[in-house]
Amino acid sequence: MDVDPEAGERLETDLTSDAVTVRRSPRYGSFLLLGAALGVLVALILTFAFPENDQFDRGQVFGFLLLWCGAGGLALGGVAALVIDRVLSKRRGTAVAEHESTHYVDDDPEP
Repeated sequence: MDVDPEAGERLETDLTSDAVTVRRSPRYGSFLLLGAALGVLVALILTFAFPENDQFDRGQVFGFLLLWCGAGGLALGGVAALVIDRVLSKRRGTAVAEHESTHYVDDDPEP
């Protein structure tokens, strides 16, 4: 979007720069989702690893195991993300961030 300055106005650009610290961090949502998915897979494997019980059908056993294994996988995924974040936080770098601001300046001050 180009806007031409009016008569008596000119564009002025201010440039500021700051030194910032840059570091990598894991995506926590991805780790939590992966942990929960692994928990579901473990619950499925455990459901069919043992012989069927007369009191409970496989659906009930899977639901119960899903409750515990899904929550455990979610927790382990979160812990893994925290550990990786802690390890990656030791490798930091510095960079220069520049901020450019452009605005119109009136050349003719009004009396």
